[in-house]
Formats: sequence, structure tokens, C-alpha cells
Amino acid sequence: MGLTNCNSETKMFQVSTLQALALGYSRQVISVEQLMLRGDTGLGTFEDVGGEMIVLGGHCYCADERGLVTEAKPDTGVPFASVAFMKNAREFELGPIADIEALKQELDLKIEEDFGLNSMHMACIDGLFESVNARSETAFRSQHVSLKDVLRKTQKDYRFSQIAGSLVCVYYPDYMDGINAAGWHLHFISDDRLHGGHVFELRMKKGSVKLKKISQIEIRLPNEPAFDTYSLKNASGDEIKQVEQGH
Repeated sequence: MGLTNCNSETKMFQVSTLQALALGYSRQVISVEQLMLRGDTGLGTFEDVGGEMIVLGGHCYCADERGLVTEAKPDTGVPFASVAFMKNAREFELGPIADIEALKQELDLKIEEDFGLNSMHMACIDGLFESVNARSETAFRSQHVSLKDVLRKTQKDYRFSQIAGSLVCVYYPDYMDGINAAGWHLHFISDDRLHGGHVFELRMKKGSVKLKKISQIEIRLPNEPAFDTYSLKNASGDEIKQVEQGH
């Protein structure tokens, strides 16, 4: 049975959990085509951790290990992702931002204004950047091999300078840590849709922000016996943080 379109404008749709991905569950849960029925903005990865996903403007893009972007094929497998619809998002401008922590602090202030620290949020920032430090990776087929160990084999880092593009930013509150990464998680794609990846550092000249507070979540868990062989509570919070920060 295929997925039907989601009528809720305030729902986060998530594929699997970050604990499962961290412990090595990187099989297809749904396809890109099915994912795109659930949101027009978001991020994630592809089957066998085959690149970084950027969902923007109703399109799903894949950044490869060189930071080069192509549009993902509809039948490509998705093991982990978060997407939402950005209609009626709050909008504001940002000036120069010195680094990624300063950007996260600015976004935190904005969600605090809306009493939103215990809610989920999706943000899209169209900006000009002095630099973006990012990473991606090649696919690595495995089972019960941790994401940290996979990335040690396959991850490549790169830097974009003097570039225009968009950040897709997902926020999960601390109490949902493990379902996804607590705090902000950022992916980048250039305006020409040729470059992108998972962001672990940046310097921004200016940006136009769309920010959406999200009060519901739907999680699509894998529906195969292999998923139940993973003890998700054993996922290391420290390892997840290291992977998220690009180490």
C-alpha cells in the first residue's frame, strides 16, 4: 500500500530513528517518492548511507562524497530522514554569523520567543556564505556496523567559499535525543543545486530565514525482522554527537 498525502501542515514525518542509523541500520524503509508525499523540506540520508540528503522546494537532492549534488531518483531507498511542509512559516532576516554555534544560538533565541524549546522546528535559510565546511560519504553496505565506523571508511570533508545557497535546519528538543539528534542539524545546498552536504562549520554574511514550529510527529519504523535485532537503547550519545559534528 502506498503512502497518501499528509494534510497536516504542522507534522514532522520521520523515517526510522537516529539510534537505529547510529547502530548500523541503513536499509531502505521507504522510497524517495514516498518520502516526498510527506514534506517539501528536510534532510536525511540514503540507503547504505549513500550520501547526504537535502529536501528543498519539493525536490530531494543527494550530495555525494565530493560534495557534488544530483537529484535523487524516486525509487532510491531512504533509511533515515525528517521532512515537513513549510507553508505559513515565520520569516525574518539575519546579519553576519561568525560560526555554526552562533547560528544555532540565534535560531534558539527565535524559537524561545515562540515558547518553542520543547517543540520541533524546521528552518530554511537562503544566504550568502563566506565559507561552508561540510561532509558526505559513499554507500557502504553493512549490517550491525556502527555509523561511526562506516563514516570512518567513507566520509570525505570539503569546504565551499564565497557561495550562495540554502541551509535546511532541523531542531529536535533534548528529550527526543536518540529519536533524532537533540538541537539543530544542518545540511547545505548551493543555489545552482550543484554542491552541498552535512554542515559542521560555516561563516554567513546574511540570510533570509523561514522557521516553522512543529507540534506533531509521525515515525515510520522499519517493517522487517532484522530491525528487531538492534538494541536501540545501546546507541552511544557521545558517538552520535561526534558524527553530528563531523568528527
